[in-house]
Amino acid sequence: MARLLVVVVHESDPPARLGEWLRDAGLELDERHQGLGEDLPRTLDGHDGLLVLGGPQSAMDDETTSPELVPVRDLLRQALAADFPTLAICLGAQLLTDVGGGKVRPGIDGPEVGATLVAKRDAADKDPVFGPLPLSPDVIQFHHDEISELPTGATLLASNPFYANQAFRVGRHVYGLQFHIETTPEIIHRWATEDVVGVAASPHDRETICLRSDAAHPDVEEAWRPFAGRFADLVRAHASRAA
Repeated sequence: MARLLVVVVHESDPPARLGEWLRDAGLELDERHQGLGEDLPRTLDGHDGLLVLGGPQSAMDDETTSPELVPVRDLLRQALAADFPTLAICLGAQLLTDVGGGKVRPGIDGPEVGATLVAKRDAADKDPVFGPLPLSPDVIQFHHDEISELPTGATLLASNPFYANQAFRVGRHVYGLQFHIETTPEIIHRWATEDVVGVAASPHDRETICLRSDAAHPDVEEAWRPFAGRFADLVRAHASRAA
């Protein structure tokens, strides 16, 4: 069975539904919860894919501020160098941007919070993982920083009017998503309670953010569960080549 290394950077953002979809697609998940003191492997050996999730830390944090991000960056550098099947979400995508030569900064238009849409770019139509997605799939946003410049050589796959760099691919197999597809309504309710600054910057109050998120989650699943299956195909293909 193809083995996916799952980096849970912070316990507030577990793999949740995305983990279920990937297991249903036939992957074995090796979850490493940094917030519970679980160490990350030093290399990607023994794995066929990498998933890096989000958290309240910033990709701009230095080693002193967020020492737990150092090994995450190391694994992402290895993934880029090897064109290793990778999916990096929110903070994960920002860390991928940082190690890949792009730029992350505090969002110039403030936090982006709640259910919204992104729009596929033309390049996404030819992408084996992104191509079958709807033209404007539903997503969940919860970030304060933005990807202001993509990693070196990256292909932009999705945008929206708020922040342009919403999804990208580096090489053939490394993907970054600024938004969330893994969440449950309960996770968003918790974030909306804890992220007072983000909610205050939103045009909607906490209750409205939660209601809109609740309504969007079935649509997120409809669009992104098959996406998870296509990413799993990349991981299984890597496992077949390595066998």
